[in-house]
Amino acid sequence: MKKRYLLAGVSGIVAGAVATKLLTRPRDVSWPDSLDLIYHAEYSWFTSIGGVRIHYQEAGNEQAPPLILIHGFISSNLIWSDVFLPLAEAGFRVIAPDLPGYGYSDKPSDGRYTINAQAHAVLRLMDRLGIEKATIVGASYGGAVAATLALDYPERVERLVLVGAVSSDEPKKKLLLRISCLPIIGDIVTPLFLGSRWVLRKRTEQVYRRIGHPLDEHKLAARHHLLATANVHRAMIRTARGWSANRIARDASLIRQPTMLVWGDQDTHIPISEAYQLRDAIPNARLIIFRNCGHLPPTEYPEKFVEVVADFCEAKATEIVKSEPPAVAGG
Repeated sequence: MKKRYLLAGVSGIVAGAVATKLLTRPRDVSWPDSLDLIYHAEYSWFTSIGGVRIHYQEAGNEQAPPLILIHGFISSNLIWSDVFLPLAEAGFRVIAPDLPGYGYSDKPSDGRYTINAQAHAVLRLMDRLGIEKATIVGASYGGAVAATLALDYPERVERLVLVGAVSSDEPKKKLLLRISCLPIIGDIVTPLFLGSRWVLRKRTEQVYRRIGHPLDEHKLAARHHLLATANVHRAMIRTARGWSANRIARDASLIRQPTMLVWGDQDTHIPISEAYQLRDAIPNARLIIFRNCGHLPPTEYPEKFVEVVADFCEAKATEIVKSEPPAVAGG
């Protein structure tokens, strides 16, 4: 009997702690209160698309070839912070939006956080900025968004760069996505995982340990700040539940734009086997593999990433800061 009471008491304490954690989350990030955590804030702008306020950053000459950087799932344009200005210096007009539901963009409760909806939001942003055609760079889930733009609006995509790109529904088999898709349980457990600074630290430490760099505490704080709010949790849960990416692999042969695939050879999120499949399916594709690199080459080897993108786009790269590059293989 005592054990039963003890178990009931412990369960009540845990349930109370979880409820408190969920109920005390900030609703959303505040731009004025976040300036110390925003990289390149002086390049930030806001615009409205279909009544949704969109945050984006822009650098470079307005007459230069446009380059649009699309982030992925559980992310924001923060992932491009190390390559954003170097790409502008390499001769591009660089635009890095926070997709609806992410970063400092609005996260409407009735938002459709699907690949197609996000591709349409990027298209509307191009219209708003007067960009007729651009090179589209998409990382991870953003790669699926970029590929969708190339398939559905081919006249608007000059070139395509897919970085560790999602091309199927295989990632939905991973534990976090499986939990996120569960009714009620997903709504409770997912925010606890996404909002955990400890979990984020452990995941980030693995990357820094592999490349031999000390953990960037400021960048860790900036990323956690964007993952700790109720609105972003809701958007990410809806993204998981609306995930439908099989079309990318199925229709890859219809992508006609010159395409560069950029992958890390130690990518545990999207296996390199999917990179080879895309390379073989897309008619004008080449594959660049970064050695000793995980899921996001732009954050692990930013200088080399800028170099390969600039070379691919035939832009002048004379102002790129050079460093000893990782071993890279082309295919």
